[in-house]
Amino acid sequence: MIRLDKVLVVLLAGGKGERLEPLTRDRAKPAVPFGGMYRIVDMTLSNCINSGLRKILVLTQYMSRSLDAHLREAWRFISRPYLGEFIDPLPPQQRTGEEWYTGTAAAIHQNKTSIQHVNPDVLLVLSGDHIYKMDYRHMIDTMFSTKADMVISAIEVPIDQCRHFGIFEVDTENRIVSFKEKPLPENAPVIPGRPDMCMASMGIYACRPKILFEVLEEDAHDPESSHDIGRNIVNKMMKGGKVMACPFIDENKKAFKYWRDVGTLEAYWEANMDLVAVDPLFNLYDTDWPIYMKPMQAPPPKFVFSQEGPGGRMGVALDSLICNGSIISGGRVRNSVVGPNVRVNSYAEVRESIIFDNVEIGRHARVQRAIIDKNVIVPEGMSIGYDIEEDRKKFFVSPGGIVVIPKRTVLT
Repeated sequence: MIRLDKVLVVLLAGGKGERLEPLTRDRAKPAVPFGGMYRIVDMTLSNCINSGLRKILVLTQYMSRSLDAHLREAWRFISRPYLGEFIDPLPPQQRTGEEWYTGTAAAIHQNKTSIQHVNPDVLLVLSGDHIYKMDYRHMIDTMFSTKADMVISAIEVPIDQCRHFGIFEVDTENRIVSFKEKPLPENAPVIPGRPDMCMASMGIYACRPKILFEVLEEDAHDPESSHDIGRNIVNKMMKGGKVMACPFIDENKKAFKYWRDVGTLEAYWEANMDLVAVDPLFNLYDTDWPIYMKPMQAPPPKFVFSQEGPGGRMGVALDSLICNGSIISGGRVRNSVVGPNVRVNSYAEVRESIIFDNVEIGRHARVQRAIIDKNVIVPEGMSIGYDIEEDRKKFFVSPGGIVVIPKRTVLT
């Protein structure tokens, strides 16, 4: 059994997150709020803590100020350098050339010195923008029991979705024998005996550092490479070594294995809506696998006014998450996620929406299928999400019809 203090986590958190704009105009994608009280990155970091992994380097790059502040304020409880435990952000420092990170493989290669300083036996490479629950020890155990050079976590997906993933072909022992990045369905290898399903990469890698850096060095000098782990490194690892797939075991303990890449506004909105069901697909309330967050000094949420009958007002929230400091003051909230210190005023309605911190919804305002970023005041009587063509003239509207209002927008 590998000692967990010999495992180093490298969390890739430097992507631009262009498909999540305008939420990522001035923050890194992993720092985008999620589920009211959390940031996206808290899901992956909580998996690390619940897996017993407390040596973590976070590779940042774009718009990292918000993420750096969150790591410092929310995750300092695991930073105990005298015990060899840390969570350290690493910005690009152009150690190996004159370029910033040009891909996920380049990000790891440029931080070779910092990684080797820790001297790990296992390098666990994670992404900071996925929503799931996983005990990473399963991957580490697989690596040592099979004597693999790399282990990749895998999830089953329908063949009609394979163009969104890296797809494996495996033998009877789950050794990966071929890997195709986002193939068309007619070219995708299927799971033996299940012609409608493929085995897809989750973008989670456990590696032997020495062998990985040999391949990364070769890749760094390949002018044809995009310097991406999935597109380039996996196949190069397979040529000279043993690469295994580790089927995903969901610690969410549902019949449906939950893993979402929240890289688009639609996927992000859907993942938040998954939280508000009576029996949520992703359970935030599981004490056996807690999700950690930044401590908040704020009073409990408050619901005021209970005036029944014509013209009455009711402060109610149904099938929703309402965070500390928020006041539902005579308004109605349904199927929504409401962040901290939000006020929903009398006769206002909020439906199927995500409301970030410090937002005020004015009296008689209506909000539907929207994402409202921090510090926005929705004026009295305004409607958002009810006339998409009209909304397009004033706001950002996603391809799926979700209205997104950036932080500090002044609405009139």
